[in-house]
Amino acid sequence: MTSEFVHLHNHSDYSLLDGAQRIDQLVNTIDDLKMDSVALTEHGNMFSVVPYYKDAKKAGIKPIIGCEIYVAMGSRFEKKTTAEGGWGNNHLILLAQNNTGYKNLMKLVTAGYLEGFYYRPRVDIDLLRQYSEGLICMSACLKGEVPEKMLRGDYEGAKEAALRFAEIFPDRYYLEIQNHGIPEEEANIKNMKKLAVDLNLPLVCTNDAHYAKQSHWEAHDIHICLGTGKKRSDLNRLRYATPEFYFKTQDEMFNLFKEFPQAIENTRRIADSINVELRMGEYHLPNFPIPEDSPTKDPDEYLKMLTQAGADALYGEITPDIQKRIDHELMVIRNMGFAGYFLITADFVKYAKDASIPVGPGRGSAAGSIVSYALGITSIDPLKHDLLFERFLNPDRISLPDIDIDFCIERRGEVIDYIKDQYGENSVTQIITFGKMKAKQVVRDVGRVMGYSFGEVDKIAKAIPNELNITLDIALEKSHDLQELAEGDYKELMSHAKVLEGMHRHASIHAAGVVIAPGDLTDYVPLYKSTTGDVTSQYDMKGLEELGLLKMDFLGLRNLTVIDKAVKLIAQKGEKIDIEKLPLDDAKVYELFAKGHTIGVFQFESSGMREFLKKLQPTVIEDLIAMNALYRPGPMENINDFISRKHGKKKIVYPHPLMEPILKETYGIIVYQEQVMQIAHEIAGFTLAEADIMRRAMGKKIKSLMDELSIKFVEGAEKK
Repeated sequence: MTSEFVHLHNHSDYSLLDGAQRIDQLVNTIDDLKMDSVALTEHGNMFSVVPYYKDAKKAGIKPIIGCEIYVAMGSRFEKKTTAEGGWGNNHLILLAQNNTGYKNLMKLVTAGYLEGFYYRPRVDIDLLRQYSEGLICMSACLKGEVPEKMLRGDYEGAKEAALRFAEIFPDRYYLEIQNHGIPEEEANIKNMKKLAVDLNLPLVCTNDAHYAKQSHWEAHDIHICLGTGKKRSDLNRLRYATPEFYFKTQDEMFNLFKEFPQAIENTRRIADSINVELRMGEYHLPNFPIPEDSPTKDPDEYLKMLTQAGADALYGEITPDIQKRIDHELMVIRNMGFAGYFLITADFVKYAKDASIPVGPGRGSAAGSIVSYALGITSIDPLKHDLLFERFLNPDRISLPDIDIDFCIERRGEVIDYIKDQYGENSVTQIITFGKMKAKQVVRDVGRVMGYSFGEVDKIAKAIPNELNITLDIALEKSHDLQELAEGDYKELMSHAKVLEGMHRHASIHAAGVVIAPGDLTDYVPLYKSTTGDVTSQYDMKGLEELGLLKMDFLGLRNLTVIDKAVKLIAQKGEKIDIEKLPLDDAKVYELFAKGHTIGVFQFESSGMREFLKKLQPTVIEDLIAMNALYRPGPMENINDFISRKHGKKKIVYPHPLMEPILKETYGIIVYQEQVMQIAHEIAGFTLAEADIMRRAMGKKIKSLMDELSIKFVEGAEKK
């Protein structure tokens, strides 16, 4: 259904501590109101672009990408307040009309943070002229330059500003009118009507929606208080003048602007003129600089050459099994077009090792790749440990590889600097992440703003069970104490907390993530600069992945730093230790583990883990590997059973004889995801690629896929 009115000015919770509607909530509202197209225009940022675009498309809604930018009253480089004490900026709405406009919007929003930031990310007229192509412009709310000047009685100044914007955005500039029942807006509507006639400019109506339902206006008011650090009782605080900034129906907008049918029609006209396509699923990998003296310039051939040389050095003799595995992996990598990924990763790991920067042996599924092992990315032999390549790179599920690499925490920055030197300062940056208001946090925040004492708020927060990612609804089901509090004196607090729960509260830097683009980053993603001066992408890890950009996890691990310093201290006493060649059968080391003397040992230092180690009495490295895998929510339930079987207190039973070679090392218990894949492969005849899809379905609890694979598993097992 095509709606006659289109909302072109809206904010989600990515307008941090201002917008009070989550993306999923906004999309559901649009869907419920049978609207086919809606714009999202965050304050000064583009944080929400990818999640909104993806969710809207999935719901059959046309997403319009925009931004409510801040325009400096003079140059963006001037950092001073106005004579009236203001921050020296006005608002302006920009909508991407096509992919050129989308790219220009990214350039503008980036410049706002990197060049023009003064209380707000500001652009200026020079930048608007430079990046106007493909953008539709609207005069914004009462804080726009045109309405602000008219409300001050400066009609000529308003005309001059409107003509300037109309010249910068020919046939793409609209005078925006809003009606939230604010007296200044009524005056502005009259002014805009006159200006539209005098200058022959089109009108457009919007509602500047900040929350989904009218009943959420108080929760939004509390949200604003969180952003300004004020209590609701503060009479001088920032507040929205009326409870009308919600996502209105088409009929409500018709009623508000019945005297301006052209302003309604223009919303549709604008929406119909827009066509932006974000190309999800395409990959944008940087070109690896193959050395001049290389006999080949083909990335796949160069990768093959390095892999073969690395394998020769590691194995000495290349057996048929080793060569078969190498050939298989290289074929998959070639077919998926990921040679560059491996070359880039191997290059910066080599740089780190050559610079004596401690590097971890490898973690996660990357350890299942013999190519990674041969290139020195990991130092774990996947053949020796029965690790599966398909868990890392599945030809039936094309997605970028994901290699997490640990570096010494004190020297991690050197590796990032090396990558910037290799691929260009403008092509590499760290990645943004967003903190959300979870159950306990939102109760404390809302309670504080509403004026409750610390003791009262603390009592409510402590009534919420200590469970990972618990929601208030689930907490209310589980906690009788919380139910009583929520139904008694704190009913209003809980009601507002439920509305705000899960909304974004702040932006920060991802602890490990780095993105590398094949050219200027701002051709692919807008950039953000924090108040502390750190530059990151405006899209988070998930968004960058959706857009096919290369993201890497550079983990700073303090334990590597400690080990490195310990080795250097020992060297001062004349004894040199090679960490890579330490024996794995040192009885004295296992004695320490068996006594629980593992404080400071990575992943073995918690009190719970140390107690289990005392019970386990580990004697081989496989015991420690298994314990590390078991010590997490879910698998933890099997630890006592695992220990009993190891010590012969409980009989080891295999569900099927074919499972014995797969589960023997773990005493008949499925501990590793690789074992799930091996069982599917050996028992049901799944290919390893199919087995990996089953593993993922189980891990992510995708019921429909699990049901489908369950039938296939049984049929395959019966055939065998």
